[in-house]
Amino acid sequence: MSIDALFTPFSVRSLTLPNRVVMSPMSRYVSPGGVPQPAFAAYHRRRAEGGVGLVLTGATGIDRPASNNDPDLALFHGAALPQWQNVVDEVHGAGGRIGLQLWHAGSAWNRDADYRPGRIESPSGTNGPGKDLGDAMTDEDIADTIAAFARAAAEACRMGFDAIELHGAHGFLIDQFFWHVTNRRGDRWGGGSMGERSRFAVEVIRAVRAAVGEDYPIFFRISQWKAQDFAAKPADTPARLEEWLAPVVAAGIDVVHCSQRRFWEAEFDGSDLNLAGWVRSITGLPTVTVGSIGLDGDFFSRGAANPVALDELVRRLERGDYDLVAVGRALLGDPDWLVKVREGRMHELAPVGRDAQERLY
Repeated sequence: MSIDALFTPFSVRSLTLPNRVVMSPMSRYVSPGGVPQPAFAAYHRRRAEGGVGLVLTGATGIDRPASNNDPDLALFHGAALPQWQNVVDEVHGAGGRIGLQLWHAGSAWNRDADYRPGRIESPSGTNGPGKDLGDAMTDEDIADTIAAFARAAAEACRMGFDAIELHGAHGFLIDQFFWHVTNRRGDRWGGGSMGERSRFAVEVIRAVRAAVGEDYPIFFRISQWKAQDFAAKPADTPARLEEWLAPVVAAGIDVVHCSQRRFWEAEFDGSDLNLAGWVRSITGLPTVTVGSIGLDGDFFSRGAANPVALDELVRRLERGDYDLVAVGRALLGDPDWLVKVREGRMHELAPVGRDAQERLY
């Protein structure tokens, strides 16, 4: 099968990409005190030099004391900002485009048990059954967190990032408001349906849109699975998926980044559409698919994953299931992955183990 579809341009608002390949946002625990080191910029530049259409950064903490769950995860405020400017400049210097992923970890505190920069925040003071951590976020906490997302987005836009992505997936703070297991609130931030529990995400998106203007692209990442429960599937029918996403889409996002562990798996019975395919069909928005692209096993499998042909990925792209494809471990293992794919040199690609995440430089 031809791979030409991967190399067609894509545009949304002010962003135009030369191809459909995105570097998946992957957290890099190499920023002591939350401040990226100079080599961090070179790491992102190499992926741009390798031809990736859009480089997405890993999760980056907003200006809340406990936004990050690890002392070596990058922040996006204070002393970290000059280093982030270097990242933007390096990627642009290589002719690339870069988007910043903003997040708050919420109560998903599984990295460093001794790291406590502030009170752990979550919708209902829990990270799941048997994992109660304290008090729920107050209205003031919620308002300040929404404002912190907006400030970070405005700074990213001013700094020259080509897009931002809001991390609403994997059981972190925004996703914790969506999920009934971690959102047991009885006020306007809770509710019995995913649509009702979307209020926090909606207010974050509205505040971010107001901060960056109408022409700036906002990506929004979702997932069914959670770090707390790989088998979670809160939207177990297309109707519930639509109920969940309708208010989020109406709030002003442009692209939905749909995280799966294996992109080729069907989301619902009766169709081979994956999550990105269903979201595109329901919302009409462009989507990003992700999940073991270019490899034969997911990140959670033991042992190395081997390179595989991209026929199924391209078949679904050509069918219109999604618009962009996010490549993670394959690009960590080889920044020239896309060059080799385009030049028919896939035989040069090596297996990628979980330890690839540690090989930053």
